[in-house]
Amino acid sequence: LLSYLSVLCRYFRWWYKKTRIEKKPAFIDLLCAVPLQQIYGCPLGGIGGGTITRGWRGEFCRWQLNPGIYHYETVIADQFTVCLRCKGQTVYQQVLSVERPSTLQGWNWGYCGHYAFYHALYPRAWTVYELPGQNVVLTCRQISPVIPHDYKDSSLPVGVFVWEVENGRDEDVDISIMFSLQNGTGTKEDRSGGHWNEPFTFEKEGERVAGVLLHHCVSVNPFTFAISAREKAGTAVTHLTAFNPAGSGREVWQDLLQDGRLDSPAGKSSPTEKGEVTAAAVCASCRVPARGHRTLELALAWDMPCVHFGSKEKLHLRRYTRFFGSRGDAAPALSHHALTHYEEWEEKIEAWQKPILENSQLPSWYKSALFNELYFMTDGGTIWVELPPDCCAEDLQGPAGAGLSHLLPVLREYGRFAYLEGQEYRMYNTYDVHFYASFALVMLWPKLQISLQYDIAVTVVNEDVQPRQYLMCGQTAQVKLKNVVPHDIGDPGDEPWQRVNAYVMHDTADWKDLNLKFVLQVYRDYYLTHDSLYLRDMWPVCQAVMESELKFDTDNDGLIENGGFADQTYDAWVVHGASAYCGGLWLAAVCTMCKMAELLGDAEIQQKYTDILHKGKEAFERMLWNGKYYNYDSSGSETSSSIMSDQCAGQWFLGACGLDQGEFEVFPKSHVVSALKTIFEKNVMSFAGGTMGAVNGMRPDGVPDTSSVQSDEVWIGVVYALAATMIQEGLVEEGFRTAEGCYRTVWEQLGMAFQTPEAYREKKVYRSLAYMRPLSIWSMQLALERRAGQASAPLQPPQVSIHP
Repeated sequence: LLSYLSVLCRYFRWWYKKTRIEKKPAFIDLLCAVPLQQIYGCPLGGIGGGTITRGWRGEFCRWQLNPGIYHYETVIADQFTVCLRCKGQTVYQQVLSVERPSTLQGWNWGYCGHYAFYHALYPRAWTVYELPGQNVVLTCRQISPVIPHDYKDSSLPVGVFVWEVENGRDEDVDISIMFSLQNGTGTKEDRSGGHWNEPFTFEKEGERVAGVLLHHCVSVNPFTFAISAREKAGTAVTHLTAFNPAGSGREVWQDLLQDGRLDSPAGKSSPTEKGEVTAAAVCASCRVPARGHRTLELALAWDMPCVHFGSKEKLHLRRYTRFFGSRGDAAPALSHHALTHYEEWEEKIEAWQKPILENSQLPSWYKSALFNELYFMTDGGTIWVELPPDCCAEDLQGPAGAGLSHLLPVLREYGRFAYLEGQEYRMYNTYDVHFYASFALVMLWPKLQISLQYDIAVTVVNEDVQPRQYLMCGQTAQVKLKNVVPHDIGDPGDEPWQRVNAYVMHDTADWKDLNLKFVLQVYRDYYLTHDSLYLRDMWPVCQAVMESELKFDTDNDGLIENGGFADQTYDAWVVHGASAYCGGLWLAAVCTMCKMAELLGDAEIQQKYTDILHKGKEAFERMLWNGKYYNYDSSGSETSSSIMSDQCAGQWFLGACGLDQGEFEVFPKSHVVSALKTIFEKNVMSFAGGTMGAVNGMRPDGVPDTSSVQSDEVWIGVVYALAATMIQEGLVEEGFRTAEGCYRTVWEQLGMAFQTPEAYREKKVYRSLAYMRPLSIWSMQLALERRAGQASAPLQPPQVSIHP
């Protein structure tokens, strides 16, 4: 108890200094968790340019424009409004929102939710509005350019709203859709003064768009919004440059009500005074024939090309500036590109998703989970930046990174990519968790995975000797050791890439899983991409981290030992001696070292790790196998015989790499299947009636392991990985049943759509909303494709030589 209180005191002192004195957010704020709001829908925007989340009721309610920083305000002025006219008279005008706010009371609010339906399949969403008593149906289709293997349009900070209008009347109707937007994100900066709006038109190759630019002029990371519509035959676009969103809004309402159009004043608005807010609106109108159908196309774009992180030390250019410039004037061109290319985007999205959606053997919940969990690829505080044009290899490599010959070409071509561990856990590229999530990246945007790995490799071979006190132990150690994989590449509130290991809970230099997860990902990436240049570059780094890892084999039996403290991704669940989790990862990494050495013709290293693997396999089975499953650890403690749901993590990765059979079989198949069946029986079916996925730890008598705060949690990303392992081993029904429990709990029972947490407990206590690890569901898809013979890589990768 005294030790626990000491840790709490250290954390509180650190928290107080960070948040109250330095006025910076904590990388993990244990005192001010983000409250659950069951309102979120499909986020808008591509990868790395910021995101804006639109709720399932139509509200704009979560903002992540500054990298890694979230605002959770619903901005009431950000709305779509419909105006319906027949025979020259307005017969219906309604804000398409169920809200009844205290501002803009001159508008007609309170749309009845009974007449609307929302459906999301990321990166698209559909909202259907049946206009009461009008015999008119509106369908708003929301599209973001998130396209696998696309490294241009997928970076764009845009979203498109395609409004399909179905007129069930026997007479023509005139329809107008007004899109209103406040200049800002609902924070106090909206009232800081100096913001202004202006109308714009942009024409290229015979296509014309028109709208309003909203310039948000703050001192750090200024940006411009653009709301716009596509002009085409039969469609008129009008606008209102500025109105007061804090007032009644009656002048806006009457303007639209009069003729279904806005006045379209010319010229810029005056800059706001301090304390004022401003907003704008754009309106698209067309005539829909009796029993006919028409389409109106509107867009939202935002241009924040140059960003500073919290330290304000370096200026970073976002990826999309390569194609649209960095002067801050790209919003019109972005709007035009979005409105003239969204159909092409949808074709590519449908070509990607259709084979899965039309596969009748896959359950509907899985199809929803597979695509909708991808929201975190963009909404995970994601940043994708260009290298400076004058950057040279020495700038990137540091004193020890000269061997990474393709580092500079890769980062020059594909930029630098980072995403947060979670929206509440503010660390970029947290590596022990990325190990799980990386399947989504390597399968859909493999070049970004390669780029991320190069950044980690550079950090591995260098060190940071600055001293730091760690909160859990109170001891001081240097921030980063050489030849050790970092925990993360930094906090968005500081300077990521430059200062790594924002995680100050523990000294991760002695963590047992980080080095192993690097080696396993290197081979997995090569196996799926066939990038032999990458493999050659990473090979010396793999050797270095494995050599560093060998010191944890204290008895020279070929198997590493855990140190009796929090030394792996389960950082509150202590492990002593040999363990199923880290021991299994170790053997899997040793196996991939043997395979990589064979591919690269390095006979000496191959023999070295073949000998280690032979010894280690024997020790692993002797010390941990109990006849049904692998014990949690070999300590002989009261909980060492616990059944860990993640005990087959090493086998999971080997199966994904095609190294789970024949000469490369590390874990006996019969043991793996027995362990998975035991996990299914105990951790899944004996927990919450089999309806909530797999609990992390279960005692052999069917009672959850409560020895730590993490052992009786369900980790959604771990469950998806477990399900993938079951599928790999032929337990397909069990795998789907296991994963379904998580989907039903998160997306249906707890209402956590588009904010999947790291963990929950049986009594519906959750932790860390919107988390990286559930992206591991893509390993289920890889397992299914491999079983169906559709995996993109052959079972035996081509041979490569270590010499040019």
